[in-house]
Amino acid sequence: MGFLSWILIGLIAGAIAKAILPGKQGGGWIVTMLLGIVGAMLGGWIGSLMGFSPNEGFFSFSTWLWAIIGSLIVLVIWGFVAKKRA
Repeated sequence: MGFLSWILIGLIAGAIAKAILPGKQGGGWIVTMLLGIVGAMLGGWIGSLMGFSPNEGFFSFSTWLWAIIGSLIVLVIWGFVAKKRA
């Protein structure tokens, strides 16, 4: 996948993760994209450690599933960090 694919997956996976988790998360679309990109990378890494092939292509279900799972993990961690600063 190319660089633009990672950005698009990150933006969409981050937005889906923010929609799934209840509560008020700060940040605009740039923060959502960055959290989503980091989450997609984390999800791909976790998926490959578990023996799955999460990076099969842009339209692969497993790619999107692991990107959303990783984005949820990153969003939870971000919520703890942001809460401690406030």
